[in-house]
Amino acid sequence: MNNLCRVKLIKPPLSLSQTQTETPLIYPSPSPSQIAMETHASSFSSLRAYLRALSHTPSRFARRAVSVSTSYEEMSRVRARSGSDMRKTLTWYDLVGFGIGGMVGAGVFVTTGRASHLLAGPAVVLSYAIAGICALLSAFCYTEFAVDMPVAGGAFSYLRVTFGEFAAFLTGANLIMDYVMSNAAVARGFTAYFGTVIGVSSAKWRLTMPHLPNGFNQIDIVAVAVVLLVTFVICYSTRESSVVNMLLTALHILFIAFIIVIGFTKGSWKNFTEPSNPEKYASGFFPYGASGVFNGAAMVYLSYIGYDAVSTLAEEVRNPVKDIPIGVSGSVIIVTVLYCLMAASMSKLLPYDMIDTEAPFSAAFSGKSDGWGWVSRVIGVGASFGILTSLLVAMLGQARYMCVIGRSSVVPPWFARVHPRTSTPVNASAFLGIFTAALALFTDLDVLLNLVSIGTLFVFYMVANAVIYRRYVVIGATNPWPTLSYLCSFSFTSIMFTLIWKFVPTGGAKAGLLSACGVIAIAILQLFHLMVPQARKPEFWGVPLMPWIPSISIFLNVFLLGSLDGPSYVRFGFFSAIAVLVYVFYSVHASHDAEGDGSLGQKNGEVHVDSKEESEEGQIFKV
Repeated sequence: MNNLCRVKLIKPPLSLSQTQTETPLIYPSPSPSQIAMETHASSFSSLRAYLRALSHTPSRFARRAVSVSTSYEEMSRVRARSGSDMRKTLTWYDLVGFGIGGMVGAGVFVTTGRASHLLAGPAVVLSYAIAGICALLSAFCYTEFAVDMPVAGGAFSYLRVTFGEFAAFLTGANLIMDYVMSNAAVARGFTAYFGTVIGVSSAKWRLTMPHLPNGFNQIDIVAVAVVLLVTFVICYSTRESSVVNMLLTALHILFIAFIIVIGFTKGSWKNFTEPSNPEKYASGFFPYGASGVFNGAAMVYLSYIGYDAVSTLAEEVRNPVKDIPIGVSGSVIIVTVLYCLMAASMSKLLPYDMIDTEAPFSAAFSGKSDGWGWVSRVIGVGASFGILTSLLVAMLGQARYMCVIGRSSVVPPWFARVHPRTSTPVNASAFLGIFTAALALFTDLDVLLNLVSIGTLFVFYMVANAVIYRRYVVIGATNPWPTLSYLCSFSFTSIMFTLIWKFVPTGGAKAGLLSACGVIAIAILQLFHLMVPQARKPEFWGVPLMPWIPSISIFLNVFLLGSLDGPSYVRFGFFSAIAVLVYVFYSVHASHDAEGDGSLGQKNGEVHVDSKEESEEGQIFKV
């Protein structure tokens, strides 16, 4: 049964609203001469062949960039390119553990102090709650795709079946670079936290190379060892990776619970409303007003990044219909509660103007003369466990993204290889693990989580757009322009709201402009909801209140993207430009070859065919 592929029977739609399934993907047929030539010769077989391929780049780009896949393609012939299947060993509690482990890393130990001291004050508790709601809305969008199409590609696969190959490759490439660079930074952060625990400065753990430029001259052997150890674990078995993650996450939560209890028992409620220096800092629960709460939400939202890696494990879940919604949404809800309690304990422990912006929890106890100084080391131990779990989950996610990108032939298919014994993507895991270790060895990435923000938020934004497009458009059966027009106009209104919020001075004019943008956005949304019928209904699980929830997710992600600094956009533009060059000079030609030579063949000649009714009856057919 593991070798059978699932495909939905397509029935002629009686009406637009009754269209429940996907139509087959239909490409313009290449000429017989093209097929004959490209079946026997690759674009990379010789220099002459490659130069000839480059001369056809415009036509190939026009054909392949907007080419979309289907759920059937992704779950059958595309997945078959990995050789062996990934073993289905995970349940909902494994996914909850991975979600918590991926989100509750070292970031919360930093962002809480910055958001409270600089932006929100004691109302940082509400900032975490708002950010948690934003994350939950994005998680709903991921869940609908993951349940309908339980493959390891995550956002890459979701965008490939909606907006085409180029959009998927662009976002996937940025996401992998974000993963690799942030994992290298997190690994170096582990050295610093572990050094604090044992009382040895990280400078003593690192070798200084005076002949190298600053920022690249601190050799960190410990970070490399941690990355390679995690790489070995994720290559060995996903099941064992889950066990390790569960153990580390349980220990980490114990330390977090300890911090919460200490904060509530040792702190004072007056710190929620009174700063230590009332003459210099505003008093009250909202010292920076409502804008401070939302700006704080934008900052602490970075602490929630990590749940998207859970969606890449969908292919290894035993019961996707039940386990994925519980795993993804449940982990976001649990993390939101933990974060709000941590923020509240911090606010009760110290007045907001005394909270350290870099290490708020450990700094609150370090140097204490009343016998509480040891707590800072306990916090360091907890942060160290959090770094390991976030690193483990992120490296699992990055390997599966690369594996599925390899299946699509836009990068060498070598990355798609799944080992027959371990049932893990060993090639992608090993390659990215070594790449991450090399960066962690000498590059001083003093960014921790900030570096991943723009790429990940952009992917969340794209997935929210994709889930709306997929509900309202069936390729070949419905007109896509009403939906595309709505998505563009709603995004434009969200961008205008964000720009006004960020750049227009506070006053009546700003309030009026923001209100106008809000009214226009709601009017556009409601008009689309009333005039455009849904063309597809999810069979098992769907985002509720369509299109309101994904539209709110679009708005919130645009708003959070607007809070990022200029260098983040420079980095995003730089890596996007590199991704475009790779696609133009390699990926589009490799993908074109794969389409022409039929290498995306059926696995073992077997196909599992089911319609909605037949899947309910458990009938299985072989073709």
